[in-house]
Amino acid sequence: MSNISNFPPVALVLGATGGIGGHVARGLVARGWNVRALHRKAAEAAKREPRFHWLQGDAMRAADVRHAAQDAHLIVHAVNPPGYKDWEKLVLPMLDNTIAAARAVGARILLPGTVYNYGPDAFPDITEESPQNPVTRKGAIRVELERRLETASKEGIPVLIVRAGDYFGPGAANSWFSQGLVKPGKPVLSVSRPNAKGVGHQWAYLPDVAETMLRLIDRERELPRFARFQMRGFWDEDGEQMIAAIGRVTGGKPKVRAFPWWLLKLGSPFVPIFRELGEMHYLWKLPVRMSNDRLLAVLGEEPSTPIDEAVRAALLDLKCLDLPEPSMARLPELARRPGRAA
Repeated sequence: MSNISNFPPVALVLGATGGIGGHVARGLVARGWNVRALHRKAAEAAKREPRFHWLQGDAMRAADVRHAAQDAHLIVHAVNPPGYKDWEKLVLPMLDNTIAAARAVGARILLPGTVYNYGPDAFPDITEESPQNPVTRKGAIRVELERRLETASKEGIPVLIVRAGDYFGPGAANSWFSQGLVKPGKPVLSVSRPNAKGVGHQWAYLPDVAETMLRLIDRERELPRFARFQMRGFWDEDGEQMIAAIGRVTGGKPKVRAFPWWLLKLGSPFVPIFRELGEMHYLWKLPVRMSNDRLLAVLGEEPSTPIDEAVRAALLDLKCLDLPEPSMARLPELARRPGRAA
């Protein structure tokens, strides 16, 4: 980033109402960036998050993305079709629009990566150089998406991809944590276990993922033109540690049930999201663990929130826990002064 300008750097975030896009956007604002966000209902989105400069538009329209990207130094491509719907029709065209806009304005592209890119031949230990032989339709699309980004990097567009495990935490509404383990809006009396018994699984706390991306952006001058990193996140070595953390946080011993994969298979012809979720079954049958050695070599450490703290925040966000009563010790000093109403 040039030091000549006194103006704050501009970032365009596509998918700013989503989990990872929202966390990255708020982190950029905290670091002094001017954040633009493209949305089809910009006025409504602005009411929910006034810290961003919202622009009316659609990531499927190249002209809208190009207009929103004017003078941007960074484009965060964190947009996905809701509910996995129409991936084959929407994902690649949206990326092509981002690449075209980045090429026009000289911006870096930041992409949250997925583990869908990999098939069982790469398990259990995955590095950034592991072969990408997907076994699902979504995986094939993600591989093509990264291939196009790598090609774009050879044409001069800097690219940063950060891959992590299954997201959970505030804002991760459509996640395995919220859709597979617990039931949003209800006390945790039982927990579903998607993995085969004893099989490890990798989780990623959204605020940690966003902070990792931001720290890499902070040091972008040290990055290669095509930079790809993996996070370790929270490694649940036997599939029991996340459930144990939920039990500690809720103060109980929730009943553990096997996830009803049979139900997804039965309902997939009629419920599209069942089919999409069912495709991911293979990721729960075998341990899948990503190495973060390359990340540690650059950052020295990986941002990591203690698991109980992360699970508590996730359950509060899903309204599975009651908010603690406000403590007078936490109220602003002004509110505790004599003669003033709290």
